[in-house]
Amino acid sequence: MTPETQRSKLIQIHNLIKDAVPEREEKISYDMPTIRYKGKVLLHFAAQKHHIGLYAFPESNIEFIERLNRYKTGRGSIQFPNNEELPLALISDIIQFRIETIDRM
Repeated sequence: MTPETQRSKLIQIHNLIKDAVPEREEKISYDMPTIRYKGKVLLHFAAQKHHIGLYAFPESNIEFIERLNRYKTGRGSIQFPNNEELPLALISDIIQFRIETIDRM
């Protein structure tokens, strides 16, 4: 995977976030792009050697367990392999779920 391809995938994720959350705050936290919404962390994302990581909290992994079954997941993390296209509809749904979760707080 070339750095340009990884960068392109990160931009795709960032564009999904920009469209869904115009009133966001963007920072670097844990050396990753971090998106905050209403003062709360919405998610983190980053390029790794073999995957693009999306860090959207454990409740997101629980909510989307069936759709995530083909990806490696951890406690609140999801790994999208570099050699595959990003599942943009799934990522968009995760972003929306996180927005709704924060709105209910």
